[in-house]
Amino acid sequence: MERLRTMMGVDQWLVLGGSWGSTLALAYAQAHRDRVSALVLRGIFTVRKQEIDWYYQHGASRIYPDKWEHFVAPIPQGERGDMVAAYRRILTGDDRAQQIAAARAWSLWEGETIRLLPDPALSAAHDADDFALAFARIENHYFVHGGWMEDGQLIRDAGLLRDIPGVIVQGRYDMACPAETAWDLHRAWPEARFEMVEGAGHAYNEPGILDALIRATDGFAAQD
Repeated sequence: MERLRTMMGVDQWLVLGGSWGSTLALAYAQAHRDRVSALVLRGIFTVRKQEIDWYYQHGASRIYPDKWEHFVAPIPQGERGDMVAAYRRILTGDDRAQQIAAARAWSLWEGETIRLLPDPALSAAHDADDFALAFARIENHYFVHGGWMEDGQLIRDAGLLRDIPGVIVQGRYDMACPAETAWDLHRAWPEARFEMVEGAGHAYNEPGILDALIRATDGFAAQD
């Protein structure tokens, strides 16, 4: 991101990110505070083990038991104690058919649980072979390695953002990135404005989420 900013000749910029994008935005802003004019974050994800465990091991499975059955189906019973590691074995293996089946299960789990209400078009997009394989491999690779960060690092270092104007937008019923993480960030960075969107899940285009993001960016633009 810093290389891109330099290439574009931008002195400072507003950084907006949701989900994994919020991870990147936080890591970037903590490393390059003087280059960030403001932060707008949505569906906060900081790659803590507890966050990955919630979504891929236990937690969300209790809300979506029917969809969880499809997620665990490619994994042998004896390997289900560590779903991320088990998926890694298959996604990096030599059996193409197993790779595709596992990738579709991984991708569809997310596609069917990130919105409060079902979206058949979103599910279909996540179920496409090429998309699913790339999506699952990239996500799984980063999660296996904890994003190459210390566990809890982004929350721990949130005090570095104290002088950066910020807005945190969080869906109350976000199953992929539960509100607990956004609240932990808010407590560590109380200077940021926190907006909990009732009746919304994780997706950026759900009612209330998109409106909050537009209001936040418009508000910062009006200050320039």
